[in-house]
Amino acid sequence: MTEPLKNDDRAAAVAALRPRYAADLARGTGRFFEPRRADCPWCGSDRLEERLRTTDLMQHKPGDFRLDRCRECGHVFQNPRLSGEGLEFYYRDFYDGLGEKDMAGLFAGRPKTYLRRAEALRPFAKAPGKWLDVGTGHGHFCEAARAVFPGTLFDGLDLSAGVELAERAGRVTRGIRGSFVEQAAELAGGYDVVSMFHYLEHSTDPREELRAARRALRPGGHLLIDVPDPESRFSRLLGRWWLPWLQPQHLHFVPVANLRKELTGLGFTVVAEEHARPHDPVDLLGAVWLLLNAIAPPEDQPWLARPPGRARRLLRTAIVLAGVPALLATAALDHFLIRPLAGRRHLSNAYRVVARRD
Repeated sequence: MTEPLKNDDRAAAVAALRPRYAADLARGTGRFFEPRRADCPWCGSDRLEERLRTTDLMQHKPGDFRLDRCRECGHVFQNPRLSGEGLEFYYRDFYDGLGEKDMAGLFAGRPKTYLRRAEALRPFAKAPGKWLDVGTGHGHFCEAARAVFPGTLFDGLDLSAGVELAERAGRVTRGIRGSFVEQAAELAGGYDVVSMFHYLEHSTDPREELRAARRALRPGGHLLIDVPDPESRFSRLLGRWWLPWLQPQHLHFVPVANLRKELTGLGFTVVAEEHARPHDPVDLLGAVWLLLNAIAPPEDQPWLARPPGRARRLLRTAIVLAGVPALLATAALDHFLIRPLAGRRHLSNAYRVVARRD
């Protein structure tokens, strides 16, 4: 596991980044958003309703974000959506840069989750030759999945520098950095499996990503998709504190019926749909953490005008420590109460689809 930045090193890194963020924010945040849409990007209906308004509850970068829901097809999407400049600004120092080491440690600590994802393919493909994991991050899924499919070659694709680190660390056979849609022609027909685990919700055009997956797959190959479930009861019960909303990074939330129909139209056969196993038991815990993070003064970040003073740092520490009992209690509820029920009553926060390219 990668060691997190020490306090002095982090303070120096934050100070070095502050002038760039100050220059970005001096121009305002308006250019970070495209014009607002009047219709649904999935079905074209103009029957839209506001689903959610929130801020960046994770990093506390400036900006206000809105999700709309289509009353015709149920698609939920960010509206107005981030522009290219906005995507660069809000992703910067989250998965790479300042946040790279912390995120690498977080992803490395989930081997059981990765094994369950790989095992979802076992009933349909015993020994795939080549597997492409799209949105692979630091390649930890590929590393874990070799225990399930030891003869399979795993490649990873991602926009961030993490995929290059994954190749150097040997977690993937080949690390491909770039856009999947733009790389699809080069990758055409090269894979027996394509996986997209919590990737589609980040994409600007999920349909283009699905077409790219079809192109990359050989006939008879399989596509695995995990995404947040916008029909989860917790998405309404917890509102802006539901962790899978993850604004402003998540741009699209596709109901499972819409995804099945789209895959069928592209020439796939959906061979499995799961709701219980993809569930991540973090709904209540995540809500409490986001609330504490919103109440407490933010830790020093380069997009803040100046570092927080000692009093504000102590106040943040006191609030987080006071919240520890609530964090422990909600973690227990997530694991021992909610998780066993996740496959029923729309309590799961995610779903999985396995589809075969015909």
